[in-house]
Amino acid sequence: MDPLGTGPVAREIATRLQSALSPQRLVVTDDSAKHRGHAGHDPRGESHFTVEIVAHAFTGKSRVDRQRLVNAALADLLRERVHALAIRARSPEEA
Repeated sequence: MDPLGTGPVAREIATRLQSALSPQRLVVTDDSAKHRGHAGHDPRGESHFTVEIVAHAFTGKSRVDRQRLVNAALADLLRERVHALAIRARSPEEA
């Protein structure tokens, strides 16, 4: 992921996922602007994200188990700062 042009929450998401899952590919997209005026919108921004991640850690795991791995790495951010997270997690063989 290229951290240039991303905010501190997006950078923290990327840093944590890099550390926890050593992905071969990681893209963190801030979708917050699409949710202005909707429930969960945070006026500070950086409240809604999409994560596209490819990692060996997902090989042989179900979709739910993959999401659990991502959620575990981001647990406190999801509780305290991030309202919504869309996850597209694949193994390298699926990418």
